[in-house]
Amino acid sequence: MAIRNTTLRWGAVAQFFHWLIVLLLIAQFTLAWLADDQPLGLKKLILLARHKSIGITILALVLLRLLWRWSQHDSPPLPAGLKPYERVLARLTHGLLYILLLAMPLTGWMMSSARGFPVSWFNLFQLPDLVGKSKPLYDALVNVHGTLAFILLVVVGLHVAAAFKHHFWLKDDVLRRMLPGMSTRRGDHT
Repeated sequence: MAIRNTTLRWGAVAQFFHWLIVLLLIAQFTLAWLADDQPLGLKKLILLARHKSIGITILALVLLRLLWRWSQHDSPPLPAGLKPYERVLARLTHGLLYILLLAMPLTGWMMSSARGFPVSWFNLFQLPDLVGKSKPLYDALVNVHGTLAFILLVVVGLHVAAAFKHHFWLKDDVLRRMLPGMSTRRGDHT
């Protein structure tokens, strides 16, 4: 498999970023769900610290993924048979995913800063506060962060549904070209 993207499929680096971010998002939602069920105490703080560290990791990975994507000259195009509104929806969904994957960790980081809770990356180093301590700002950011999480779930659901539609209904290579170890039906010329 090629490291770089081609016009037929995403390269190994793009696939690595995509699937690692997927796994980390699953971990994020799981940690948030588990922390919500905990009373205030050490267990809750440990879960939230992991949640913050993974959020910062996602932020870094998304930035690296965007840099990698912008450095690529070849990328698989959208399928030729898509209707104009489907092309708009595909681009809108991908754009929203990137915006949300950047906004979620940033609002979480700001939320912690506004509450006066430090954000560290797996206890290896502490990040600076993004905003000053403010209870009203914290309360507003809790709502923003929660709303963005819900929107992210909806947009990810649309993304997954579209991938399945392409694979099972339209029977094209859209999903296969992002799966490691899968060749496209037209063959991989990498």
